Amino acid sequence: MTDPQPGARPIPQSADLDLIMRIIPHRYPFLLVDKVRDVVANTSAVGIKNVTFNEPHFQGHFPGAPIMPGVTIIEAMAQTSAVLVGLSQDLVDKKPLVYFMNIDKAKFRRKVVPGDVLEMHISVLRASTKVWKFEGVAKVDGEVAASAEFAAMIDRNAAPRTA
Repeated sequence: MTDPQPGARPIPQSADLDLIMRIIPHRYPFLLVDKVRDVVANTSAVGIKNVTFNEPHFQGHFPGAPIMPGVTIIEAMAQTSAVLVGLSQDLVDKKPLVYFMNIDKAKFRRKVVPGDVLEMHISVLRASTKVWKFEGVAKVDGEVAASAEFAAMIDRNAAPRTA
């Protein structure tokens, strides 16, 4: 647990799949983060995605040469960011929804293929009650695969959802 400020509520330094699903609404086939580690409240986190051949996007992207789509990598970074916000703002089991507002400076440097372990390094650039801005860098074996800046809105009063 981390305690970033004296008297602040300690938060978990990591989130397994069960905790992730208690924070964000995504489910198979669109849950794109398996674990979140190195959580520093309101500051940063690292998401882990084990890339496997049986993921649905590989059927068509591309047959015979499977490559994880760039937009899916950015979505995995966004989901990691949503978990960071959920842990930082005590939103576990409160079913908030997080909506993209923009994506800037997206760059793709390396293919991500089945068998890779994708690490999404997320840093908070700005935070408020509702709107957060992040920088994300996705890496495989320490090599940058993609990067982007993006903003999201947190809707704490979203309609109830199941499971």
